[in-house]
Amino acid sequence: MWQKLLDHALAGLIRKGSLTFRFPDGRIAHYGDGTGPEVTVRVSDPRLLRRLLINPTLAVGEGYVDGGLTVDGDDLHGLIAIGVRNVEAGNGRWWHHLSARGRAWLRVLRQYNPMGRSRANVAHHYDLSGELYDLFLDADRQYSCAYFLRPDMDLDAAQAAKKAHIAGKLLLQPGMRVLDIGCGWGGMALTLARDHGAQVLGVTLSEEQHKLASARVRAAGLEQQVEIRLADYRTITGQFDRIVSVGMFEHVGAPHYRTFFHKVEDLLAPDGVALIHTIGRASPPGATNPWIAKYIFPGGYVPAMSEVMAAVETTDLWPADVEVWRLHYAETLRHWQERFATNIDRVRALYDERFCRMWRFYLVGSEQAFRVGRKCVFQFQLARRREAVPLSRDYLYPSERSGIAQAAE
Repeated sequence: MWQKLLDHALAGLIRKGSLTFRFPDGRIAHYGDGTGPEVTVRVSDPRLLRRLLINPTLAVGEGYVDGGLTVDGDDLHGLIAIGVRNVEAGNGRWWHHLSARGRAWLRVLRQYNPMGRSRANVAHHYDLSGELYDLFLDADRQYSCAYFLRPDMDLDAAQAAKKAHIAGKLLLQPGMRVLDIGCGWGGMALTLARDHGAQVLGVTLSEEQHKLASARVRAAGLEQQVEIRLADYRTITGQFDRIVSVGMFEHVGAPHYRTFFHKVEDLLAPDGVALIHTIGRASPPGATNPWIAKYIFPGGYVPAMSEVMAAVETTDLWPADVEVWRLHYAETLRHWQERFATNIDRVRALYDERFCRMWRFYLVGSEQAFRVGRKCVFQFQLARRREAVPLSRDYLYPSERSGIAQAAE
């Protein structure tokens, strides 16, 4: 019964691409319009059929990680790309759409992140072995989207370009007080202090990040300029000339967006500027992928621009600039996957084969969400006063300014 129902469901879901599906009893079925490379999936565990029927997004990931579902040639990119294209196209049977609506209705409960729950959610992902992140991130441990000014840039150069671009938007002057919300392993805080003379307070909820970031500050001899604090942003007091947050807003939770931006407003000096860098969705509000929510980022959510701006509009902050990065994160994730694959034996020694498969599914799935899905990156530049930021964006591209001026003459 489950096999027949799943066959019916797949026929409605997979309408684009070429998917060959081998059922546990040996039956072979073909789905899609025949376009693109063929992807072949084999299910060896009959118990997986019911789960694939009811919640395919969750079951595919679980089946791959547990080994009950395999892909010929381990073509995980091809399988997830087909899935993302068809889901984004709105394909699927009525119960798939009903399930998606149910997740959207329940997201307020799932994204309710008071301080204790926020700390637990952060620990789930960021308090893993520090060595793991060394195996696929750049030397500065930037765990967010890099900025590829040229297609041939390596990961370290693209991450340095990201930090420089953000620093430019912050319009830093030596001695300015900067709050780094969600400072990670301290790379941004160290860069703003060392290269721009800022006084930086970085806050994180991860004990592992706090430990390593503090050690990096001491090793750099920047204890007089940088403090790394194990704290929730909601507990911070005082005023700051600049506020930066990179890759943390995805963990705030939609019910707390107004709290977040009102806190930014309260902490920002009268002439202050804030830069919020976050993954976003170029689509209406939705719900977090259930596999990602269960195994990778509990409590996390990628916002639509409309949700962010609705919260900003409840404050007196000025939206000085909004920038959208499209394929930069897809390229970042490609680099992370290549490094992860190169070091897979060391990852396996830290954890086990199941963990390796889980993280490969996470990295590949995330890349395809940016490459063929509707995910992107938003940078929101906010200010207390409309005059706090130059009227044009020329200040970000000084090498081009003279050419533009000459062309206007």
